[in-house]
Amino acid sequence: MSSGPNRSHMADEKLILVDERNHAVGTDGKDLIHRKGLLHRAFSIFLADAQGQIVLQQRNRQKYHSGGLWANTCCGHPRPGERTVSAARRRLHEELGVTATLSFGFFSRYRADLDHGMRENEYVYVFFGRLSGEARPDPAEVAAVQSLPLDEIKRRIGKDPQAFTYWLRHYFDNHLADIARHVDKAARVRKKR
Repeated sequence: MSSGPNRSHMADEKLILVDERNHAVGTDGKDLIHRKGLLHRAFSIFLADAQGQIVLQQRNRQKYHSGGLWANTCCGHPRPGERTVSAARRRLHEELGVTATLSFGFFSRYRADLDHGMRENEYVYVFFGRLSGEARPDPAEVAAVQSLPLDEIKRRIGKDPQAFTYWLRHYFDNHLADIARHVDKAARVRKKR
């Protein structure tokens, strides 16, 4: 079971292929897309707690790439026919057992060669929201959860970059001011009743 459900589920899941302007151009399987490094649509989520700290997750060591590394709150891919924000909410609930109102922050674009022969090539919608309630992570997906201030995450990335996923480092290198602004805004949002 060391390859676990993550790998078998991954091979079947269809993702949305896009061009450089984020226009859908087709679909293909998650495994093939990540082995060939094909450009596809993705999302990332940063949740802030009431103190304005960012909720990080440590990926399960058995994940198909970047296992054991620290990442932002949640990330994933919309399925064909699924709105990206709906996919983000779905994945947040699947991985961390939480629901949150998400607002769009910015787009990001990156490519990276990862472990296990995987290659990321993503056009990413980055969402922000407020953590309400206690995270209940799925242990098949998430090894640990931790909330840290933005400057402490930046310090830790500088000290030990290999402990963090490529994409989190990319966001901190290229979008730090946007992240700070959106996290601050999300932390100030009162929970609606």
